[in-house]
Amino acid sequence: MFMRISRRTFLAGAAASNLLRAAEPVIDIHQHTNYAGRTDEELIAHQRTMGITRTVLLPAGSKYGLAVGAGGNDSCRALAQEVPEQFVFFTNELPDLPEARQALEKYLNAGAIGIGEQKFNVQCDSPFIHLVADVAQEFGVPVLMHFQHDVYNMGIERFHTVLEKHPKASIIGHAQTWWGNIDRNHDQTVLYPKTKVTPGGITDRLLSDYPNMFGDLSAGSGLNALRRDEDHAREFLVRHQDKLMYGSDCDDRVGQGPACSGAQCLETLRRLAPAKEILNKILFRNASRVLKIVV
Repeated sequence: MFMRISRRTFLAGAAASNLLRAAEPVIDIHQHTNYAGRTDEELIAHQRTMGITRTVLLPAGSKYGLAVGAGGNDSCRALAQEVPEQFVFFTNELPDLPEARQALEKYLNAGAIGIGEQKFNVQCDSPFIHLVADVAQEFGVPVLMHFQHDVYNMGIERFHTVLEKHPKASIIGHAQTWWGNIDRNHDQTVLYPKTKVTPGGITDRLLSDYPNMFGDLSAGSGLNALRRDEDHAREFLVRHQDKLMYGSDCDDRVGQGPACSGAQCLETLRRLAPAKEILNKILFRNASRVLKIVV
């Protein structure tokens, strides 16, 4: 009993401290429990150091741990219920399991505000992803998808068909293949391209052409998209200012410096965003609108 009270007091105190120190609200739409073995207490401290106001916890499905040992639905729901002023949670399940719909609906009915991170070995326009989009549209929640060439949600060039069939389902794109395709000349086999960007890639077009398509700037892939061509990045942030959202997706324990891609992304956005209003949209306003998170 003593240990439980001590933990709750620590978490609540950390969350309150975080709210007091933030210069402006920041919603982090991409974090995980038990990420590479990181404890809840370490996650709280990490988010506090970064100055995060609200954090979205993305669970693994019932298998594979999103390839990083991430906690599942119950883990994310438990932390969000324990510290509701700081955390909200999505639900997730392997989309090709017979019980996928039932599992997603169970946690959406229990307070989950979205679905994801969908990071599984399926075609991105498969019946399985259409099922996930069906559920999202029915519940009015977003789906966060990890696109990675030949590994997860393959076939990004066909993903427009999912957006067209589910116009009221908000889809948030993430990861290497999503961010590589800001470039019209992208080589799909290159996960972290360093070349200058020619606008008009698949990702650029999806964000421009579909009101229900959004982008998650988290992880090394999002950071690389900003840093590989900073002149392009400034224009990209302006062009898609209503579609982009900050996320961290980093597994470090420090929350600052070169070991933390989330902190580096924040620094880069603050440096490159050409106007405060654009920065605020990316740091919290877009996520607040799309995910219905109050800050």
